[in-house]
Amino acid sequence: MEANEQAIIELARQRGAIAAADLAAVGIAREYLPRMARKGLMRRIARGRYRLPDTEITENHDLALFAAQVPNGVITLLSALAFHGIGTQIPHELWVAVKARGRAPVLTCPPLRYQYYSGAAYELGIEQHLIEGVSVKVYSPAKTVVDCFRLRSKVGLDVALEALKEGWQAKRFSVDELMSIANECRIATVIRPHFEMLVA
Repeated sequence: MEANEQAIIELARQRGAIAAADLAAVGIAREYLPRMARKGLMRRIARGRYRLPDTEITENHDLALFAAQVPNGVITLLSALAFHGIGTQIPHELWVAVKARGRAPVLTCPPLRYQYYSGAAYELGIEQHLIEGVSVKVYSPAKTVVDCFRLRSKVGLDVALEALKEGWQAKRFSVDELMSIANECRIATVIRPHFEMLVA
C-alpha cells in the first residue's frame, strides 16, 4: 500500500468520514478516494463522502448520511424527538428541515420528509452533533417541542403534548428556553395553556 493511501486511511480513522476537501487540505489528490473504493479500501457512503469499510454503523447512521449530503439541513420533528429520546415516535422517514425556497435534494437513501422553514423557525435551536465523523445539525429538545406544536397538523397534537410532557419531566429544557423559542416562532399562545396545565 502506498504512502498516500496509508495517510488517507489514518485520516478516515480520525474523522470517521472524509471527502475530497479533507484530502486537498493535506495535499493529496481527490482521485484517491474513488480509486481506493474500487480496491475495497474505502466505502462510498454518499456523494463525495467515504469511510473505512469496517467503520461501525450506529443507530443514527441515516442522520450522518443525510448531513453528509445536505450540510445545511437540520433534523427536525419526529426524527429530532427520536434522536433526543423524547416520546414514543419511531419515524419510518427522516424528518428534515431546509430553508424555505432552498433546494431540497432528491436522495435515494435515506427516505426523507422535507419541511421548509424560514427566519427564526429555521435559525433557532440548532445543535451540532458528531455522528460517524459527520457534523449533524439537530434541533434542540425545546425547539423540537415548539416545532411539534407549530406543525401539529402534520405530526398530531397528541405527539406535541407527549413531547412537551416528557421533555419537561426529563428536564430537557427550561421554561425560559421553551417560551423564548415559542415567542420567536409565534406559537407561545398555543403552548402556554398546555404547559400551565402540565405544571399546575
